[in-house]
Amino acid sequence: MVEPGLITAAALDAVRPLIVAGTTTLQLDAAAAAVIASRGAQSNFQMVRGYRHTVCVSVNDEVVHGIPGDRVLEPGDIVSVDAGAEYRGWNGDSAITVVVPDPARPELVADRAELSRVTEGSLWAGIAALATASHLAEVGAAVQAFIEASGHDYGILRDYVGHGIGRKMHESPAVFNYRVPDSGPEVRPGLAVAIEPMIVTGSAVTSVGDDGWTVSTVDGSAGSHWEHSVAVHDDGIWVLTAPDGGAAGLAPFGIEPTPIG
Repeated sequence: MVEPGLITAAALDAVRPLIVAGTTTLQLDAAAAAVIASRGAQSNFQMVRGYRHTVCVSVNDEVVHGIPGDRVLEPGDIVSVDAGAEYRGWNGDSAITVVVPDPARPELVADRAELSRVTEGSLWAGIAALATASHLAEVGAAVQAFIEASGHDYGILRDYVGHGIGRKMHESPAVFNYRVPDSGPEVRPGLAVAIEPMIVTGSAVTSVGDDGWTVSTVDGSAGSHWEHSVAVHDDGIWVLTAPDGGAAGLAPFGIEPTPIG
């Protein structure tokens, strides 16, 4: 699963610099598609029944599953891009959030950048917990604890959670982003999961748009989505969708990832 993870990361690397005012969400989709095709892979999003695009692009109150189109990004937008690649029967899945600069509204940009920072931090807290966890529920507890420690009254989406990943993009088990009473499956070598906190500045209540895909907050509050695919193996963990295996993101938690092999 290392190669599809790296292909997914490369697709997001190509998209990131294009998240600026004036770019359409469909242009972001095209950039990711070009990278995935050039590496001999295919978008696993297009393997989901009824979905024709390479990535999902969610803007402002859209938290996840936004469909690329002719929408033009504007200053101050908070943009989440979710990408995945299937290569030789194995899958990668990852997401990033970027705030479009807006010199005219520095407070808005700062607030949204903080939302993204906390969401990404909670992702790494969950990954760090996986490195030492005995059961999977410890991941969600760590994600929620990080968000609570930030001092913000952010909402955590409950209806959408992380998942196992392998031969299919979405597999069992569910990976919750919050505390649950059950300890969940045992964490042991061979487990591969996509951890993906979805956080909003207001209420976590969402609705699905008329397109049947786009998930938006009911109260119009902004959302952020970060995700990585992570493997547990005999010698430790490795973040499959990070070129450094997660070394930089895990360093603040005192965790050092171990290459697979």
